[in-house]
Amino acid sequence: MRLLPAETASFPSPIPTQFVASDEFTPAPQTERQKRVEARIKALGDRLAKHQGLSRRTFFQTAAGMAAAFVAMNDVYGPIFGVSPAEAQNPDMANERAKGLAGQFIMDMHTHFLRDDTRLENFVRSREAVGKAGWNPALAGTPQTLEDLKFANYFKEIYFDSDTKVALISGSGSEEPRDWFLTNEMKADARKKVNQLTGSQRLLSHAIFMPGMPGWMEAVDKAIAELKPDSFKGYTVGDNTNKQLSKHPWRMDDETRLYPFYEKLVKAGLVNVCVHKGLYNLATSKRFPQLLDHADVRDVGKAAKDWPQLNFIIYHSAFRFTGGEGKHGLAQFEQTGRVDWVTDLAEIPAKYGVKNVYGDLGQIFAQSTVAEPRLCAAMMGTLVKGLGADHVVWGTDAIWTGAPQWQIEALRRLEIPEDMQKTHGFPALGPADGPTKRAIFGENSARLYKYDRQRRAELTTDRIALAKADYEREGPGRTNLRYGFVAKPIA
Repeated sequence: MRLLPAETASFPSPIPTQFVASDEFTPAPQTERQKRVEARIKALGDRLAKHQGLSRRTFFQTAAGMAAAFVAMNDVYGPIFGVSPAEAQNPDMANERAKGLAGQFIMDMHTHFLRDDTRLENFVRSREAVGKAGWNPALAGTPQTLEDLKFANYFKEIYFDSDTKVALISGSGSEEPRDWFLTNEMKADARKKVNQLTGSQRLLSHAIFMPGMPGWMEAVDKAIAELKPDSFKGYTVGDNTNKQLSKHPWRMDDETRLYPFYEKLVKAGLVNVCVHKGLYNLATSKRFPQLLDHADVRDVGKAAKDWPQLNFIIYHSAFRFTGGEGKHGLAQFEQTGRVDWVTDLAEIPAKYGVKNVYGDLGQIFAQSTVAEPRLCAAMMGTLVKGLGADHVVWGTDAIWTGAPQWQIEALRRLEIPEDMQKTHGFPALGPADGPTKRAIFGENSARLYKYDRQRRAELTTDRIALAKADYEREGPGRTNLRYGFVAKPIA
Protein backbone atom coordinates (compact mmCIF):
# COMPACT_ATOMS: atom_id res chain seq x y z
CA MET A 1 0.00 0.00 0.00
CA ARG A 2 2.99 2.30 0.43
CA LEU A 3 4.38 1.64 -3.06
CA LEU A 4 3.66 2.58 -6.66
CA PRO A 5 4.84 1.02 -9.94
CA ALA A 6 8.08 2.74 -10.96
CA GLU A 7 7.26 2.38 -14.65
CA THR A 8 4.33 4.80 -14.39
CA ALA A 9 4.90 6.70 -11.15
CA SER A 10 8.50 7.86 -11.47
CA PHE A 11 9.69 10.71 -13.67
CA PRO A 12 11.37 9.25 -16.82
CA SER A 13 14.53 11.33 -16.66
CA PRO A 14 17.83 10.11 -18.15
CA ILE A 15 18.96 9.10 -14.65
CA PRO A 16 16.62 8.07 -11.80
CA THR A 17 15.56 10.82 -9.41
CA GLN A 18 14.29 8.54 -6.65
CA PHE A 19 14.86 5.09 -5.25
CA VAL A 20 13.63 2.16 -7.37
CA ALA A 21 13.45 -1.29 -5.79
CA SER A 22 12.82 -4.80 -7.04
CA ASP A 23 12.39 -7.41 -4.31
CA GLU A 24 15.63 -6.83 -2.41
CA PHE A 25 14.68 -3.82 -0.30
CA THR A 26 11.87 -1.34 0.32
CA PRO A 27 12.45 2.01 -1.40
CA ALA A 28 12.47 5.16 0.72
CA PRO A 29 10.50 8.25 -0.26
CA GLN A 30 12.17 10.77 -2.56
CA THR A 31 14.57 12.97 -0.59
CA GLU A 32 14.58 16.75 -0.68
CA ARG A 33 17.79 16.81 -2.71
CA GLN A 34 16.39 14.24 -5.14
CA LYS A 35 13.36 16.52 -5.55
CA ARG A 36 15.71 19.42 -6.29
CA VAL A 37 17.57 17.31 -8.87
CA GLU A 38 14.29 16.35 -10.55
CA ALA A 39 13.08 19.96 -10.63
CA ARG A 40 16.41 21.09 -12.06
CA ILE A 41 16.35 18.35 -14.73
CA LYS A 42 12.83 19.34 -15.74
CA ALA A 43 13.77 23.03 -15.95
CA LEU A 44 16.87 22.32 -18.03
CA GLY A 45 14.92 19.90 -20.19
CA ASP A 46 12.17 22.41 -20.91
CA ARG A 47 14.62 25.16 -21.86
CA LEU A 48 17.10 23.10 -23.86
CA ALA A 49 14.47 20.98 -25.63
CA LYS A 50 12.69 24.12 -26.82
CA HIS A 51 15.99 25.60 -27.98
CA GLN A 52 16.76 22.44 -29.97
CA GLY A 53 13.25 22.11 -31.40
CA LEU A 54 12.44 18.87 -29.55
CA SER A 55 9.87 17.70 -27.05
CA ARG A 56 11.26 17.31 -23.56
CA ARG A 57 10.73 13.56 -23.71
CA THR A 58 12.69 13.28 -26.96
CA PHE A 59 15.43 15.55 -25.62
CA PHE A 60 15.90 13.26 -22.63
CA GLN A 61 16.51 10.34 -25.01
CA THR A 62 19.52 12.11 -26.53
CA ALA A 63 23.15 12.36 -25.45
CA ALA A 64 22.62 16.05 -24.70
CA GLY A 65 19.66 15.14 -22.47
CA MET A 66 21.83 12.70 -20.55
CA ALA A 67 24.44 15.42 -20.12
CA ALA A 68 21.78 17.82 -18.83
CA ALA A 69 20.82 15.33 -16.13
CA PHE A 70 24.41 15.21 -14.84
CA VAL A 71 24.62 19.00 -14.95
CA ALA A 72 21.59 19.01 -12.66
CA MET A 73 23.27 16.47 -10.36
CA ASN A 74 26.34 18.69 -10.09
CA ASP A 75 24.16 21.73 -9.41
CA VAL A 76 22.71 19.98 -6.36
CA TYR A 77 25.52 17.73 -5.10
CA GLY A 78 28.60 19.62 -6.20
CA PRO A 79 31.12 18.96 -9.01
CA ILE A 80 31.35 15.16 -8.87
CA PHE A 81 30.51 14.28 -12.49
CA GLY A 82 32.61 15.40 -15.45
CA VAL A 83 30.13 17.36 -17.57
CA SER A 84 29.74 20.93 -18.81
CA PRO A 85 26.63 22.99 -19.57
CA ALA A 86 27.96 23.37 -23.13
CA GLU A 87 27.59 19.63 -23.68
CA ALA A 88 23.92 19.80 -22.69
CA GLN A 89 23.32 22.83 -24.90
CA ASN A 90 25.19 21.57 -27.95
CA PRO A 91 23.84 18.31 -29.44
CA ASP A 92 26.81 17.98 -31.79
CA MET A 93 29.25 18.12 -28.88
CA ALA A 94 27.25 15.59 -26.87
CA ASN A 95 26.79 13.27 -29.85
CA GLU A 96 30.47 13.40 -30.71
CA ARG A 97 31.41 12.40 -27.18
CA ALA A 98 28.80 9.61 -27.11
CA LYS A 99 29.92 8.30 -30.48
CA GLY A 100 33.55 8.34 -29.40
CA LEU A 101 32.78 6.16 -26.38
CA ALA A 102 30.13 3.90 -27.94
CA GLY A 103 32.71 1.28 -28.90
CA GLN A 104 34.08 0.97 -25.37
CA PHE A 105 34.31 -2.66 -24.29
CA ILE A 106 31.75 -3.14 -21.52
CA MET A 107 30.99 -6.46 -19.85
CA ASP A 108 27.99 -6.19 -17.53
CA MET A 109 28.32 -9.29 -15.40
CA HIS A 110 25.26 -8.72 -13.23
CA THR A 111 21.94 -8.55 -15.09
CA HIS A 112 18.45 -9.97 -14.64
CA PHE A 113 15.12 -10.68 -16.26
CA LEU A 114 12.14 -12.65 -14.98
CA ARG A 115 10.64 -15.92 -16.20
CA ASP A 116 7.34 -15.85 -18.08
CA ASP A 117 5.45 -17.58 -15.27
CA THR A 118 6.84 -15.43 -12.46
CA ARG A 119 4.55 -14.89 -9.50
CA LEU A 120 6.85 -12.56 -7.53
CA GLU A 121 4.51 -10.26 -5.66
CA ASN A 122 6.73 -7.19 -5.80
CA PHE A 123 6.32 -7.10 -9.56
CA VAL A 124 2.75 -8.21 -10.08
CA ARG A 125 0.90 -7.14 -6.94
CA SER A 126 -0.35 -3.85 -8.33
CA ARG A 127 -1.99 -5.38 -11.40
CA GLU A 128 -3.51 -8.24 -9.42
CA ALA A 129 -4.89 -5.75 -6.87
CA VAL A 130 -6.58 -3.81 -9.65
CA GLY A 131 -8.35 -6.99 -10.76
CA LYS A 132 -9.35 -8.05 -7.25
CA ALA A 133 -10.73 -4.58 -6.50
CA GLY A 134 -12.91 -4.77 -9.58
CA TRP A 135 -11.42 -1.63 -11.13
CA ASN A 136 -10.57 -3.56 -14.25
CA PRO A 137 -12.71 -6.73 -14.56
CA ALA A 138 -10.47 -7.94 -17.40
CA LEU A 139 -7.67 -8.49 -14.89
CA ALA A 140 -9.79 -10.29 -12.31
CA GLY A 141 -8.73 -13.89 -11.72
CA THR A 142 -5.94 -13.64 -14.30
CA PRO A 143 -2.27 -13.95 -13.27
CA GLN A 144 -0.47 -10.70 -14.10
CA THR A 145 3.14 -10.14 -15.01
CA LEU A 146 5.26 -7.17 -15.97
CA GLU A 147 6.32 -7.74 -19.58
CA ASP A 148 9.05 -5.13 -19.34
CA LEU A 149 10.95 -7.40 -16.96
CA LYS A 150 10.96 -10.34 -19.34
CA PHE A 151 13.38 -11.48 -21.99
CA ALA A 152 12.32 -9.39 -25.00
CA ASN A 153 12.69 -6.06 -23.23
CA TYR A 154 15.84 -7.25 -21.47
CA PHE A 155 17.42 -7.96 -24.85
CA LYS A 156 16.45 -4.50 -26.15
CA GLU A 157 17.55 -2.50 -23.15
CA ILE A 158 20.85 -4.28 -22.60
CA TYR A 159 22.09 -4.51 -26.17
CA PHE A 160 20.29 -1.72 -28.03
CA ASP A 161 19.69 0.98 -25.41
CA SER A 162 23.14 0.87 -23.84
CA ASP A 163 26.78 0.51 -24.81
CA THR A 164 26.96 -2.91 -23.15
CA LYS A 165 28.76 -5.42 -25.36
CA VAL A 166 28.58 -8.59 -23.26
CA ALA A 167 26.26 -9.47 -20.37
CA LEU A 168 25.91 -12.26 -17.86
CA ILE A 169 22.41 -13.35 -16.93
CA SER A 170 22.13 -13.94 -13.21
CA GLY A 171 19.29 -14.98 -10.94
CA SER A 172 18.19 -15.72 -7.42
CA GLY A 173 17.05 -19.00 -5.92
CA SER A 174 14.36 -19.61 -3.32
CA GLU A 175 13.00 -22.23 -0.95
CA GLU A 176 9.84 -21.85 -3.05
CA PRO A 177 10.66 -23.29 -6.52
CA ARG A 178 8.17 -20.97 -8.24
CA ASP A 179 10.03 -17.91 -6.98
CA TRP A 180 13.38 -18.48 -8.64
CA PHE A 181 13.90 -15.50 -10.98
CA LEU A 182 14.99 -18.05 -13.59
CA THR A 183 15.85 -21.71 -13.21
CA ASN A 184 19.41 -22.68 -14.09
CA GLU A 185 18.02 -24.31 -17.23
CA MET A 186 16.26 -21.07 -18.21
CA LYS A 187 19.48 -19.08 -17.88
CA ALA A 188 21.39 -21.58 -19.98
CA ASP A 189 18.60 -21.54 -22.57
CA ALA A 190 18.68 -17.73 -22.73
CA ARG A 191 22.45 -17.83 -23.25
CA LYS A 192 22.06 -20.34 -26.07
CA LYS A 193 19.24 -18.35 -27.68
CA VAL A 194 21.11 -15.03 -27.65
CA ASN A 195 24.42 -16.41 -28.85
CA GLN A 196 22.82 -18.39 -31.68
CA LEU A 197 20.81 -15.35 -32.70
CA THR A 198 23.77 -12.99 -32.71
CA GLY A 199 26.44 -15.33 -34.04
CA SER A 200 28.81 -14.36 -31.21
CA GLN A 201 29.16 -14.80 -27.46
CA ARG A 202 27.08 -11.86 -26.23
CA LEU A 203 25.57 -13.60 -23.19
CA LEU A 204 27.07 -15.64 -20.36
CA SER A 205 25.08 -17.32 -17.60
CA HIS A 206 25.22 -18.26 -13.95
CA ALA A 207 24.09 -21.42 -12.26
CA ILE A 208 22.63 -20.75 -8.81
CA PHE A 209 23.81 -22.98 -5.96
CA MET A 210 21.94 -23.25 -2.65
CA PRO A 211 23.99 -25.05 0.02
CA GLY A 212 21.96 -27.12 2.46
CA MET A 213 18.92 -27.47 0.25
CA PRO A 214 17.91 -31.10 -0.38
CA GLY A 215 19.84 -32.44 -3.36
CA TRP A 216 21.89 -29.27 -3.83
CA MET A 217 25.17 -31.02 -4.62
CA GLU A 218 23.44 -33.26 -7.14
CA ALA A 219 22.06 -30.09 -8.75
CA VAL A 220 25.61 -28.72 -8.94
CA ASP A 221 26.82 -31.92 -10.63
CA LYS A 222 23.98 -31.69 -13.13
CA ALA A 223 24.69 -28.06 -13.91
CA ILE A 224 28.37 -28.74 -14.48
CA ALA A 225 27.70 -31.74 -16.70
CA GLU A 226 24.71 -30.52 -18.69
CA LEU A 227 24.42 -26.73 -18.49
CA LYS A 228 28.10 -25.80 -18.43
CA PRO A 229 27.60 -22.44 -16.69
CA ASP A 230 30.20 -19.72 -17.00
CA SER A 231 30.24 -19.36 -13.21
CA PHE A 232 28.21 -20.19 -10.11
CA LYS A 233 26.38 -17.74 -7.85
CA GLY A 234 25.04 -18.12 -4.33
CA TYR A 235 23.35 -16.11 -1.58
CA THR A 236 24.79 -16.64 1.90
CA VAL A 237 21.50 -15.57 3.51
CA GLY A 238 19.86 -18.53 1.78
CA ASP A 239 16.55 -17.40 0.34
CA ASN A 240 17.03 -13.72 -0.43
CA THR A 241 13.69 -13.34 -2.21
CA ASN A 242 11.62 -14.75 0.66
CA LYS A 243 13.79 -14.14 3.70
CA GLN A 244 10.97 -15.26 5.98
CA LEU A 245 11.30 -18.73 4.39
CA SER A 246 15.09 -18.94 4.57
CA LYS A 247 16.12 -22.18 6.27
CA HIS A 248 19.55 -22.73 4.78
CA PRO A 249 21.89 -19.76 5.28
CA TRP A 250 25.57 -20.64 4.92
CA ARG A 251 29.11 -19.35 5.26
CA MET A 252 31.73 -19.21 2.57
CA ASP A 253 34.35 -20.62 4.96
CA ASP A 254 32.28 -23.65 6.04
CA GLU A 255 34.81 -26.45 5.57
CA THR A 256 32.25 -29.22 5.86
CA ARG A 257 29.56 -27.91 3.53
CA LEU A 258 31.27 -25.54 1.09
CA TYR A 259 34.77 -26.86 0.64
CA PRO A 260 33.65 -30.04 -1.19
CA PHE A 261 31.71 -27.73 -3.53
CA TYR A 262 34.80 -25.63 -4.18
CA GLU A 263 36.75 -28.80 -4.93
CA LYS A 264 34.19 -29.74 -7.59
CA LEU A 265 34.57 -26.32 -9.20
CA VAL A 266 38.35 -26.54 -9.28
CA LYS A 267 38.20 -29.97 -10.94
CA ALA A 268 35.69 -28.65 -13.50
CA GLY A 269 37.77 -25.55 -14.25
CA LEU A 270 34.94 -23.24 -13.11
CA VAL A 271 37.05 -20.89 -11.04
CA ASN A 272 34.68 -17.91 -10.65
CA VAL A 273 32.42 -18.04 -7.58
CA CYS A 274 29.97 -15.14 -7.36
CA VAL A 275 28.45 -14.48 -3.93
CA HIS A 276 25.70 -12.00 -3.07
CA LYS A 277 26.59 -9.96 0.01
CA GLY A 278 25.19 -6.84 1.59
CA LEU A 279 21.91 -5.08 0.71
CA TYR A 280 21.00 -5.68 4.34
CA ASN A 281 20.12 -2.28 5.68
CA LEU A 282 19.10 -1.35 9.21
CA ALA A 283 15.40 -2.03 8.63
CA THR A 284 16.09 -5.47 7.14
CA SER A 285 18.50 -6.23 9.98
CA LYS A 286 15.75 -5.59 12.52
CA ARG A 287 13.24 -7.69 10.64
CA PHE A 288 15.53 -10.66 9.95
CA PRO A 289 18.24 -10.55 12.63
CA GLN A 290 18.88 -14.29 12.32
CA LEU A 291 20.41 -13.78 8.87
CA LEU A 292 22.51 -10.71 9.66
CA ASP A 293 25.74 -12.60 10.38
CA HIS A 294 25.49 -14.25 6.97
CA ALA A 295 25.09 -10.98 5.05
CA ASP A 296 28.47 -9.41 5.87
CA VAL A 297 31.95 -10.41 4.66
CA ARG A 298 33.52 -12.01 7.74
CA ASP A 299 33.57 -15.37 5.99
CA VAL A 300 35.27 -14.19 2.78
CA GLY A 301 38.92 -13.91 3.83
CA LYS A 302 39.46 -17.47 5.07
CA ALA A 303 37.68 -19.00 2.08
CA ALA A 304 39.80 -16.93 -0.30
CA LYS A 305 43.01 -17.89 1.49
CA ASP A 306 42.14 -21.59 1.60
CA TRP A 307 41.14 -21.65 -2.08
CA PRO A 308 43.63 -19.55 -4.07
CA GLN A 309 42.62 -21.53 -7.19
CA LEU A 310 39.23 -19.77 -7.16
CA ASN A 311 38.14 -16.19 -7.71
CA PHE A 312 35.56 -14.92 -5.23
CA ILE A 313 33.49 -12.14 -6.77
CA ILE A 314 31.43 -10.38 -4.11
CA TYR A 315 28.25 -8.95 -5.59
CA HIS A 316 27.26 -5.40 -4.65
CA SER A 317 30.69 -5.25 -2.95
CA ALA A 318 28.70 -6.04 0.22
CA PHE A 319 27.17 -2.52 0.28
CA ARG A 320 24.82 -2.52 3.25
CA PHE A 321 22.80 0.71 3.08
CA THR A 322 19.99 0.54 0.51
CA GLY A 323 16.49 1.92 0.17
CA GLY A 324 17.33 5.46 1.24
CA GLU A 325 19.76 4.61 4.05
CA GLY A 326 22.66 5.97 2.01
CA LYS A 327 22.64 8.93 4.41
CA HIS A 328 23.82 6.53 7.12
CA GLY A 329 26.64 5.36 4.88
CA LEU A 330 27.72 8.90 4.05
CA ALA A 331 27.58 9.98 7.70
CA GLN A 332 29.57 6.91 8.69
CA PHE A 333 32.22 7.62 6.09
CA GLU A 334 32.53 11.28 7.02
CA GLN A 335 32.92 10.37 10.71
CA THR A 336 35.10 7.27 10.45
CA GLY A 337 36.39 6.91 6.88
CA ARG A 338 34.61 3.56 6.65
CA VAL A 339 31.39 2.19 5.08
CA ASP A 340 29.64 -1.04 6.17
CA TRP A 341 30.66 -3.57 4.73
CA VAL A 342 32.49 -2.22 1.72
CA THR A 343 35.54 -1.17 3.72
CA ASP A 344 35.73 -4.62 5.33
CA LEU A 345 35.77 -6.19 1.87
CA ALA A 346 38.45 -3.80 0.61
CA GLU A 347 40.71 -4.68 3.56
CA ILE A 348 40.63 -8.44 2.96
CA PRO A 349 43.57 -8.61 0.48
CA ALA A 350 45.94 -6.88 2.89
CA LYS A 351 44.60 -8.66 5.97
CA TYR A 352 44.70 -12.18 4.54
CA GLY A 353 47.40 -11.83 1.90
CA VAL A 354 45.10 -12.88 -0.95
CA LYS A 355 44.69 -11.75 -4.54
CA ASN A 356 41.51 -13.59 -5.49
CA VAL A 357 38.80 -11.32 -4.03
CA TYR A 358 36.85 -9.05 -6.38
CA GLY A 359 34.18 -6.42 -5.87
CA ASP A 360 31.17 -6.29 -8.21
CA LEU A 361 29.36 -2.94 -8.27
CA GLY A 362 25.66 -3.76 -8.81
CA GLN A 363 23.44 -1.82 -6.41
CA ILE A 364 26.46 -0.24 -4.71
CA PHE A 365 26.71 2.00 -7.75
CA ALA A 366 23.08 2.24 -8.87
CA GLN A 367 21.73 3.25 -5.46
CA SER A 368 24.54 5.46 -4.15
CA THR A 369 24.79 7.44 -7.41
CA VAL A 370 21.13 8.37 -7.10
CA ALA A 371 21.10 8.85 -3.32
CA GLU A 372 24.50 10.23 -2.29
CA PRO A 373 27.05 10.77 -5.09
CA ARG A 374 29.80 11.59 -2.58
CA LEU A 375 29.18 8.24 -0.92
CA CYS A 376 29.44 6.60 -4.34
CA ALA A 377 32.78 8.32 -4.92
CA ALA A 378 33.98 7.30 -1.44
CA MET A 379 33.12 3.65 -2.01
CA MET A 380 34.74 3.59 -5.44
CA GLY A 381 37.88 5.07 -3.90
CA THR A 382 37.79 2.52 -1.10
CA LEU A 383 37.48 -0.41 -3.49
CA VAL A 384 40.13 0.76 -5.94
CA LYS A 385 42.57 1.54 -3.12
CA GLY A 386 41.97 -1.71 -1.23
CA LEU A 387 41.23 -4.32 -3.88
CA GLY A 388 43.05 -2.62 -6.75
CA ALA A 389 41.60 -1.22 -9.96
CA ASP A 390 42.17 -4.66 -11.50
CA HIS A 391 39.86 -6.29 -8.93
CA VAL A 392 36.71 -4.17 -9.32
CA VAL A 393 34.20 -5.42 -11.92
CA TRP A 394 31.24 -3.85 -13.66
CA GLY A 395 27.70 -4.95 -12.91
CA THR A 396 24.51 -2.89 -12.98
CA ASP A 397 21.74 -5.17 -11.66
CA ALA A 398 19.84 -4.14 -14.81
CA ILE A 399 17.15 -4.25 -15.88
CA TRP A 400 15.59 -3.46 -12.49
CA THR A 401 16.43 0.21 -12.99
CA GLY A 402 15.92 0.22 -16.75
CA ALA A 403 18.52 0.28 -19.48
CA PRO A 404 21.97 0.54 -17.87
CA GLN A 405 23.22 3.41 -20.04
CA TRP A 406 22.69 5.95 -17.24
CA GLN A 407 24.95 3.92 -14.96
CA ILE A 408 27.57 3.61 -17.69
CA GLU A 409 27.50 7.38 -18.15
CA ALA A 410 27.68 7.93 -14.38
CA LEU A 411 30.91 5.92 -14.05
CA ARG A 412 32.35 7.51 -17.18
CA ARG A 413 31.82 10.95 -15.64
CA LEU A 414 32.42 10.17 -11.95
CA GLU A 415 35.53 11.49 -10.25
CA ILE A 416 36.53 11.26 -6.62
CA PRO A 417 36.56 14.82 -5.21
CA GLU A 418 40.03 16.23 -4.58
CA ASP A 419 39.42 16.71 -0.86
CA MET A 420 38.52 13.04 -0.57
CA GLN A 421 41.58 11.98 -2.53
CA LYS A 422 43.89 14.02 -0.26
CA THR A 423 42.29 13.00 3.02
CA HIS A 424 41.96 9.27 2.33
CA GLY A 425 44.70 8.63 -0.19
CA PHE A 426 42.26 7.57 -2.89
CA PRO A 427 43.59 7.44 -6.45
CA ALA A 428 41.75 9.42 -9.11
CA LEU A 429 39.42 7.38 -11.32
CA GLY A 430 40.56 9.29 -14.39
CA PRO A 431 38.91 9.84 -17.78
CA ALA A 432 36.06 7.79 -19.21
CA ASP A 433 38.42 5.82 -21.46
CA GLY A 434 41.37 5.84 -19.06
CA PRO A 435 43.03 2.69 -17.66
CA THR A 436 41.07 2.51 -14.39
CA LYS A 437 37.62 2.80 -15.96
CA ARG A 438 38.55 0.53 -18.88
CA ALA A 439 39.61 -2.10 -16.36
CA ILE A 440 36.39 -1.83 -14.37
CA PHE A 441 34.08 -1.70 -17.39
CA GLY A 442 35.44 -4.78 -19.11
CA GLU A 443 39.11 -5.68 -18.95
CA ASN A 444 38.89 -7.31 -15.51
CA SER A 445 35.90 -9.47 -16.37
CA ALA A 446 37.44 -10.38 -19.71
CA ARG A 447 40.44 -11.71 -17.82
CA LEU A 448 38.31 -13.59 -15.30
CA TYR A 449 36.10 -15.19 -17.94
CA LYS A 450 38.85 -15.64 -20.55
CA TYR A 451 37.00 -13.49 -23.06
CA ASP A 452 39.77 -13.15 -25.61
CA ARG A 453 40.45 -10.69 -28.44
CA GLN A 454 38.97 -12.96 -31.09
CA ARG A 455 35.62 -13.01 -29.31
CA ARG A 456 35.73 -9.23 -28.98
CA ALA A 457 36.43 -8.85 -32.68
CA GLU A 458 33.32 -10.88 -33.51
CA LEU A 459 31.16 -8.33 -31.67
CA THR A 460 31.88 -5.64 -34.23
CA THR A 461 30.29 -7.54 -37.12
CA ASP A 462 27.66 -9.78 -35.52
CA ARG A 463 23.91 -9.40 -35.98
CA ILE A 464 23.52 -7.07 -32.99
CA ALA A 465 26.17 -4.70 -34.32
CA LEU A 466 24.39 -4.52 -37.68
CA ALA A 467 20.90 -4.20 -36.17
CA LYS A 468 22.00 -1.60 -33.63
CA ALA A 469 23.30 0.66 -36.37
CA ASP A 470 19.82 0.65 -37.92
CA TYR A 471 18.17 1.08 -34.52
CA GLU A 472 20.24 4.14 -33.65
CA ARG A 473 19.52 5.65 -37.03
CA GLU A 474 15.78 5.00 -37.05
CA GLY A 475 14.74 3.72 -33.61
CA PRO A 476 12.80 5.56 -30.91
CA GLY A 477 15.68 5.75 -28.42
CA ARG A 478 15.76 4.85 -24.73
CA THR A 479 12.47 4.78 -22.87
CA ASN A 480 14.15 6.02 -19.65
CA LEU A 481 11.68 3.83 -17.76
CA ARG A 482 12.47 1.98 -14.53
CA TYR A 483 10.82 -1.22 -13.35
CA GLY A 484 9.83 -2.33 -9.89
CA PHE A 485 8.47 0.03 -7.26
CA VAL A 486 8.91 3.49 -5.80
CA ALA A 487 7.54 4.91 -2.56
CA LYS A 488 4.37 6.94 -2.66
CA PRO A 489 4.92 10.68 -2.11
CA ILE A 490 4.55 11.76 1.49
CA ALA A 491 1.41 13.85 1.84
